[in-house]
Amino acid sequence: MLAKFDRFLRAACRIGTGAAFAVLIVAVLTQVAGRSIFNDSPAWTEELTRFALLWLVAFGTGLSLQSGDLVNVDIVQESLPERLSFRLRMIAAAITAGFCALLIWPAWFYTSIGVRQTSPVLTIRMDFIHISVLVLLALLGVFALVRIAKMLTGQSDGRPDAMIDLEP
Repeated sequence: MLAKFDRFLRAACRIGTGAAFAVLIVAVLTQVAGRSIFNDSPAWTEELTRFALLWLVAFGTGLSLQSGDLVNVDIVQESLPERLSFRLRMIAAAITAGFCALLIWPAWFYTSIGVRQTSPVLTIRMDFIHISVLVLLALLGVFALVRIAKMLTGQSDGRPDAMIDLEP
């Protein structure tokens, strides 16, 4: 069941990341074409680019945790005996999950402020944009909890996927 949830979570985040990236590409290409060809780019492209980038990060951060693409200084951790290295990976995942849980309420408060605001050009309610921070924290926390659960059940040693792929 954990493996099925993990696959679902990864697939959903890949779709979200892909959709945000597609919106980002269309907005930037429209902006570049407007500036280069028509000497006037639509004002909405800059705003949409920023919003798409926020959602790209929201969906992609948890995937980056799993793949090992987040900044991680693990040279000391990986030079230690496996048992101690495993414990440090568990502690790091627990700290990540705890930090995300600690920030959920402030992120919710930040999101709720956006109900009374709209974006200047697209006139989108800003809570739809601000909630990307809440989604980022929730997804990153869930990915960290999944890593812990997989480590506790013996399904993973807690190393990011990219490190596992490098082993002989």
